[in-house]
Amino acid sequence: MRWQDHLIRDRRRSEHTVRAYAATAHRLIEFLGAHKGEEVTGEVLAGLQATDLRAFLTSRRAEGLVNVSAARELSAVRGFLGFAASESGNTSALPRLKGPKRPRGVPRPVSPDDVISLADEVAENGSQEWIAARDYAVLLLLYGCGLRVAEALGLTGSILPLGEVLSVTGKRNKTRIVPLLAPVAEAIQAYIALCPYPVGRDEPIFRGARGGPLKGEIVRRAVRNARRTLGLDERATPHALRHSFATHLLGRGADLRSLQELLGHASLSSTQIYTSVDAAHLMDVYRNAHPRA
Repeated sequence: MRWQDHLIRDRRRSEHTVRAYAATAHRLIEFLGAHKGEEVTGEVLAGLQATDLRAFLTSRRAEGLVNVSAARELSAVRGFLGFAASESGNTSALPRLKGPKRPRGVPRPVSPDDVISLADEVAENGSQEWIAARDYAVLLLLYGCGLRVAEALGLTGSILPLGEVLSVTGKRNKTRIVPLLAPVAEAIQAYIALCPYPVGRDEPIFRGARGGPLKGEIVRRAVRNARRTLGLDERATPHALRHSFATHLLGRGADLRSLQELLGHASLSSTQIYTSVDAAHLMDVYRNAHPRA
């Protein structure tokens, strides 16, 4: 499918995203074939109305799709229809349809699946290919390494070539070592390969559109727009990805001392906040699963 080739070659999407977006396109075409009772051609796709997309989402919700996944499905549909329109030379506007809202609740860490969806959505909205790769790499850094936004944007060419660990300078100029996961390293390398600005040893890796250092507000704005599209809670911020990193590690058995070192906290008391967050999650599991709860 040319849509998949476009995602891989032109948009440099992850294997996970390409697979998910292609599956969405196939589901949409299959649904439209039954819904309209005709072969789904480029002309049919160009003539879709908001009611057609609403009917598709309704069918998906009937299959058990939750709000966040439904919003992600709609985002994939928009991308596919935009690609189909450009392929056919159609210039008419795409049908407008708001995504489902996610009910607000108590603060919770962003789930791993939602992190990837958020990073993919932010990248999808990148104005240029290298900017899309940049934003994707930054968000993976925040979650994959537990970095603060300023720490990620403060990385310079001195970290190159990338290895299995990353040296990070945090608050009060304290340096710490964090493991660098392979997907995060690959995202950084993909961005560097596309970046139009050379990365000197003492120059920031992540650049703004005009070549200056990337500003944190640019990252926060991109995440804000993406989470609205996905229906994520407003507390799903770039800094929340660092909290999610800590909470998920704690839930997988990491001890507080190790977590303190990874986060760069000056005192253990700063790290202990994550025990209460994890306890809240365990209480939810208990209430939902225990027959006497």
